[in-house]
Order: sequence, then C-alpha cells, then structure tokens
Amino acid sequence: MNKEFLMWKRFLGIMAAALCVLNLTVGSAFSADLVKVPTAWLDEHETFLMWYAKEKGWDKEAGLDVEIKYFNSGADILNALPSGEWVFAGMGAVPAMLGNLRYDTIIIANGNDESMTNGVVVRKDSPISKVKGWNKDYPDVLGSPETVKGKTFLVTTVSSAHYALSSWLNVLGLKDSDVVIKNMDQAQAVGAFENNIGDGVALWAPHLFLAMDKGGVLAADLKMCKKGNPIVLIADAKYANAHPEITAKFLGIYLRAVNMLQKESAESLVPEYRRFFLEWAGKDYAKELALKDIQKHPVYNLEEQLVMFDDSKGQSPAQKWQGEIAEFFTTVGRITPEEAKKVHDGKYATNKFLKMVQTPIPSYK
Repeated sequence: MNKEFLMWKRFLGIMAAALCVLNLTVGSAFSADLVKVPTAWLDEHETFLMWYAKEKGWDKEAGLDVEIKYFNSGADILNALPSGEWVFAGMGAVPAMLGNLRYDTIIIANGNDESMTNGVVVRKDSPISKVKGWNKDYPDVLGSPETVKGKTFLVTTVSSAHYALSSWLNVLGLKDSDVVIKNMDQAQAVGAFENNIGDGVALWAPHLFLAMDKGGVLAADLKMCKKGNPIVLIADAKYANAHPEITAKFLGIYLRAVNMLQKESAESLVPEYRRFFLEWAGKDYAKELALKDIQKHPVYNLEEQLVMFDDSKGQSPAQKWQGEIAEFFTTVGRITPEEAKKVHDGKYATNKFLKMVQTPIPSYK
C-alpha cells in the first residue's frame, strides 16, 4: 500500500511539474507575441488614462505591452529620446514643438486640454493679487506692470507653465526680460514658493492646485489669457512611420480610456485617480484635489480628435495651436526666426494615425 501510494505521489509530482513547464511555455509564448512599447509620461492627468488602460489589460488585448516610464518634464522626456528610452510620450504642446525642431517627433493625438490647469500663482498678501483687470480685454487677470516688473518667478522653463507665465506677462504689457525667472522642476518650485522663495510660481496641474490649496492666489491661467494649451501625444516619427499599425493600436488603447473618462462621473473615478498618483508617482493627493484635477481636464474621443486634426480644408485647429506657440516663443526669444519657419505651420500635428484606429473602439466595461 505504501509503495503504491509513493508511486502515485511521484506520478502526481511529475504531472504537476509538467503542467508548470507547460504554463511557463504558454505564458512565455504569449508574452513573446506582445510588442513591447516603451512610453514616457509626466505625473499628470493624461498619464492616468494610459495607466488605467494598463491596469485593465487593454494593451495586451491589443497585442502590446506598454511600458509607462516616469519623467519630471517634457524636456527630460525629449532628452531621453536619442538613447531609445521611448517611442510614444505625453507632454505639453510647448516641448512638443521643440521635439519636432530638434528630435523629429510628431504629434499624433490630443491628450487633454490644459488651458485651465497651467497658470501663475502669487501670495495672498502680494501687491500683484490686489490689482484685477488692469488690461480691460482680460478682466479676470491679476497684476499690473508696476506690481510685476522686476519680481522673481519660479518656473520649469520652456514648458507649458512657462507659456502661461509669458502669456500673463504679455497681457500686462511685459516680457520675460522684465522679470527674474528661476528654473526649477515643478515639485521644487512648489516647495520653494511655500518657503517664501520668489514672488510667484508658474505651474501645471496638479501642482497648480496644490499651490492654491496652500494659500496661493491664481493670477492667471492660459484660458484667462485667451490661449489654447493642449497636452499632446507624440511619437518618434521614424518609429511611427515604420510601425503605423502599432501606433494606431497605441492610440486605440488611449482612446478607450478617453471613452471611459467621458462617460463615468468624475466623483466615481477619484479612488482610482488617487491610487494612480500614489502607486505610480508616489504622491498622496486629497480627494478634493483629485476631483478638481479630473474636472479641469476635458478629453476628446476619436470623432472629436478627427475634427481637431482635420487639415483637409487648410490648417487644422491642432496645427493652429502649435503655430501660435511657435510664434509666441519666437517673440520672447526662446526659438530663432529660422527655427520658427520650420514649425510655424504646425504640420507635424498629423491625423495619419488617428484615421487608422480600428473602430468601433472596444467597450471600457
């Protein structure tokens, strides 16, 4: 009896080992079939959509294995491209323009609208906060030439936050050279401002809302200054053109999350949004801050994006935004007139891959 029992036990052990090997082989084969796609992101709203899609396994359903890499700024993302760290990325329209100029990147879709989430914050007791509507065409903008000129502002330079700062100064009849600009990443800028360094700080969300929650006053955001500011999805042009199907699949995954975000209530998404920031970015944001960040970021589905990128009758809205950014940064001396000629038409914002996204996009439920 003992002998039979031992033989049976040994047989079961062999079968278990065989099944284990089989599972590993099948799993390896499945993984090998997935196309690895390294992508680069900031700790911002648009990244939540790709993170959520990854959590749900939507990338694998599309045959991709999307890697979501963390960076501190658009400039950092661009600097990592030559070493091959990513092929798709999410960033502001400003670094996206520089990416096309210097790294041959292209814009392949809109991530969200950040005109209400890039702005300049000053302190409550600042003379800047006491003046409103100095320029009658911009009635909600705070500050005046007298209260702002010569003051020090903390900002991540050549970024969407910098665009907000420069646009605000322009509304007040000033330019970058009329103030002192100190370059810092967003977290450093918030910390420094909280410790009474600088007279104001230019930020993107959620750092913008964080500074306001700590007692700061919004002097202006880009919408107040009548400027558009999309977050865009960009691609290494060489990779995207060599792999158009993968590029379209990547966009399909993102747009599946867009559909979810448009149809679900902001309140219902707060727990997952907070989990994203805590687990991926290591930041614990309050419920109110998370809710505000979701509500202040409009997103656009495939149909809306195709309209936004339609250049069949001339310059598309997406191309126009990029052209305005190029024009503005030329006037403030951040790019040369020769560089501006290369990007003024915004044609590097293309609908080529959006038109290849397979429809209907799968349900998010």
